Amino acid sequence: MSQHLLIELGHNSELTLQFRLLNNPVTELWLERMSHRDQWPLDHPDRFYGFGTPAQEAARAVAMIEQCIETINSFEYIIRSPFTFDQNCLNYLHNIFEQYHGLLDQQNTKFWLRAPESVRKALATLNIAVHRCESVLSANPHRFVCTWYGMPKTRQLDPILQRLHGTMRIKFGTVYLHYAEIGKTVEDLAHDNDSYIGDDAFKPFDHYSADFNVAFYDQDLETKVPSMAKYIKEHQDFFLAHGIENVYNTTALPLRFPLAELVETVSRRALLLEIAKHQYIKRVTIQ
Repeated sequence: MSQHLLIELGHNSELTLQFRLLNNPVTELWLERMSHRDQWPLDHPDRFYGFGTPAQEAARAVAMIEQCIETINSFEYIIRSPFTFDQNCLNYLHNIFEQYHGLLDQQNTKFWLRAPESVRKALATLNIAVHRCESVLSANPHRFVCTWYGMPKTRQLDPILQRLHGTMRIKFGTVYLHYAEIGKTVEDLAHDNDSYIGDDAFKPFDHYSADFNVAFYDQDLETKVPSMAKYIKEHQDFFLAHGIENVYNTTALPLRFPLAELVETVSRRALLLEIAKHQYIKRVTIQ
């Protein structure tokens, strides 16, 4: 088995982060997907969150989402509510994305089939833009996301593996398997207090790909469980219909799946300052 994940950041000057791969079945499944990643381009290699000032992060998020809305509505006026920087508006826009983009690897809505490539990209980017705005609203935990554009999400993570190898603790410098569904988990729905809940909106962690994210903060996700339990109770009939009796069902828990841990060589403060200067994923390799 390979030992390390190397991530090179930056355009001109470079910063290389080294991570020690963890020895667990989820990492092995992810490495198999990683061996096929070069068939697809890196998608939005600038998906860094929280490394700028609050004003910079907010301006970047608003500019991104307004550009998406303008491009989409110039083709067909489907986003009818004015943009406001609040969670209810973001829930609305995420619902627009789900309706018009289509389900995972099933982009066959009438809108999608008629839309030119520029509008399709804007619709796909709308999802990322919504999450960037949500990140600003939730105080921007430091992290970045690495995905491959167009790579099929056909593999499913067995619920038994999820239960055995999932964790509810996010640790600084840890690489996690990235959520690959189109929709929201119970965690997301409860956090957003999403009123657009529906069969297409709710998607527990199921499929996976080579996609991953890297956290540069610590968080205990068990603190979210009470609010999630309350949300499930408020929508009891919906969740029972989806096989979820309570928050402790595997498909409801806020689980993360660790893949690798940072080899730390400098102080964490110094590292965050360096990453802030290199907010671009240039190359990803496995050794």
